[in-house]
Amino acid sequence: MYAVVFLLSGVGLLGLAFLFSADLSSTAPAGNAPAEGGLAAAQQRIRELESQLAAAHGQRPRELLTGSLAALIVMAVVSLLLGWVLAKRVLRPLRLITSATRRISADSLDRRLAVTGPADEVKDLADTIDELLERLEASFIAQRRFVANASHELRTPLATIRASLDVAVAKPDPAPTTVALAGRMRTQLDRVDHLLDGFLVLARAQHGVPADATLVDLGDLVDAALREKSAEARTKALKVTTDVPPGTATLGSPALLARLVGNLVDNAVTHNENGGWIEIIGVVTGEKTVLVVETGGRVLNQRDVDRLAQPFERLGGERTGCSGLGLSIVAAVAAAHGGRLALLARPEGGLRVSIMLPAAKVPVTA
Repeated sequence: MYAVVFLLSGVGLLGLAFLFSADLSSTAPAGNAPAEGGLAAAQQRIRELESQLAAAHGQRPRELLTGSLAALIVMAVVSLLLGWVLAKRVLRPLRLITSATRRISADSLDRRLAVTGPADEVKDLADTIDELLERLEASFIAQRRFVANASHELRTPLATIRASLDVAVAKPDPAPTTVALAGRMRTQLDRVDHLLDGFLVLARAQHGVPADATLVDLGDLVDAALREKSAEARTKALKVTTDVPPGTATLGSPALLARLVGNLVDNAVTHNENGGWIEIIGVVTGEKTVLVVETGGRVLNQRDVDRLAQPFERLGGERTGCSGLGLSIVAAVAAAHGGRLALLARPEGGLRVSIMLPAAKVPVTA
């Protein structure tokens, strides 16, 4: 296309030069008809005509050069404009491919570009990207299925081990070492069971939009989570304030959203200092439902806080009996519901955790 534009520009330039040349050739030198006065007068007239013709020939190249330069400038401008229009039209499919590819994430690998048109380089590129997305989707599905299946299958041997411990301790006059060993093993089994439960929830959340979506009031979930952690909060003498008005709701899976809120409250209580405080706020702004859980404490590094949404990440590598999956499950559940998790290290110390979810489209009944 660029070659055709260049060729047309050259043809236009030659045409304009030919028109200038034709106009100059058709111009006859001015003069009077030869007068009757003999040979001397005729020779004088011939010399005058030759002088005029020589002047005309000397001026013609300059006029032709000037006209050609003007035509060249005009055609250069026209060619640039035409080239820009054509390039924009030719590259339009690439811009569409780039925009569509940017919208595809790990949670939407089932989407395809599906570019239609002639079998050219652009379509080959789009088809290659679609094939890559298909392989990535298959790999992600296999990984999540493996995690879910492995977590489920491991529950059976864990239950068998727990039952064997109960039988050993239930015997008459068990040895003190047996009782102590059983207690330590139960603690570890509880940690493994909690870890497997986290794996199952994480795998379920990463499967995408829940099928059991219904209207969920986040205020009710906050109250339930606080009641479950009330004993630990009293032990640490935590000051808990909540401001989640009725109607702070979203559409989603009640089980997954309950786990999301439960993990937020558990994280705020477990990783808080004695005599600390917790503030939970719910706000509905436009099409967003925002739940904020804020705690006090020591000053944290924002770079360390940003890693907490990844599995098995802890602040400073601390081990407090947690699985390290809490906030990663929160992030996965929020993403599955079309929301996101935001973590902020407070300048005064402590952590601010914000969950942004789509607001409910229907009113909440009291």
